[in-house]
Amino acid sequence: MLDLIKTIDWSPLFISLKTGVLATVLTFFLGIGAARLIMKVNTTAKSIIDGILTLPLVLPPTVAGFFLLLIFSLRRPFGRFLFEEFDIKMVQTWPGCVVAAFVIAFPLMYRNARAAFEQVDVTMIHAGRTLGLSERKIFWKIIVPIAAPGLASGTVLAFARAIGEYGATAMLAGNILGKTRTVSVAIASEVASGNWDKAGFWVCVIVILSFLIVAVINYISGKNMKFGNRWI
Repeated sequence: MLDLIKTIDWSPLFISLKTGVLATVLTFFLGIGAARLIMKVNTTAKSIIDGILTLPLVLPPTVAGFFLLLIFSLRRPFGRFLFEEFDIKMVQTWPGCVVAAFVIAFPLMYRNARAAFEQVDVTMIHAGRTLGLSERKIFWKIIVPIAAPGLASGTVLAFARAIGEYGATAMLAGNILGKTRTVSVAIASEVASGNWDKAGFWVCVIVILSFLIVAVINYISGKNMKFGNRWI
């Protein structure tokens, strides 16, 4: 086992973690923003927009990766524009890992944030308006603190999805060791090469990370239940 560990290139773990952290930060703020905006939209438009925002959650990751390739390929207008005007390239690069992870993880944060906001007691919002608070202050000082447990769960789930993403990442960012090879991509690559020991090692790493993430979610849920019981 020690001999195996000595031969391991740890870059996939570091790439997965930094990809997951950055993608989670993006999903946190954009997911909250999207959930807040969707609450203000009329019923018909809300269903359509909600469906679009949730679509990556139900699509196969390879399909999402295909669409990302269509958007960011240098052969396509938008991808060519980003490269020529801003020197930004998504295909076969680490930013592509982040974009793929963000797209796949975003619906989890958005859905959890929306559910958390919908459970906020409207009387608290009316009380804030009665006190003369602006809508922005009501959102950040009343709604967000009350919805915090749901937002925390969504954040943890988004992070778990981001670090475990494979399909869209492989399609958009590829499999470049030390650059775009994440843990999930490394597992598939090692299995394809017949290196079952290394593949098993990375599987163990993912299992341990997943267990820790589930433990964090259970801890947050437990804290939320205690908080709720205190008010019953």
